[in-house]
Amino acid sequence: KTMAVALAACLISAMPASGAEKIDVGKREYVQSCATCHGLDGKGKGSFAQALELSVNDLTTLSKRNGGVFPVSRVYEVIDGREEVKAHGTREMPIWGKHYAVGASPRYDDYAYNPEAAVRGRILALIDYLYRLQAR
Repeated sequence: KTMAVALAACLISAMPASGAEKIDVGKREYVQSCATCHGLDGKGKGSFAQALELSVNDLTTLSKRNGGVFPVSRVYEVIDGREEVKAHGTREMPIWGKHYAVGASPRYDDYAYNPEAAVRGRILALIDYLYRLQAR
């Protein structure tokens, strides 16, 4: 139920205001958080990738490397930070789940707010964009 609430919040936040251009929340998250290492195309050739000791994964082949099935749960865990990823450094380095949680504080305090739902919404939007990047 909580995941559904997060997804609904994500979809609502992605809805354009009347007459406004549609916002691709997942793409925005990717460009802001991932493209530096994984590249704008997701193939692992971002501007910062060469400075890392380990090679950066090609995110366009996640499904291919998983028998043709996009590994949603694994991708969620890696982004959130529960899964240890050597290229992300030690746990002292911000992992996206923590990073999103810090930025999830309410702008106004006159309504009930669940920062965990905001974190999940951002991660799910990013996962949706990664799914759309998959090589067909």
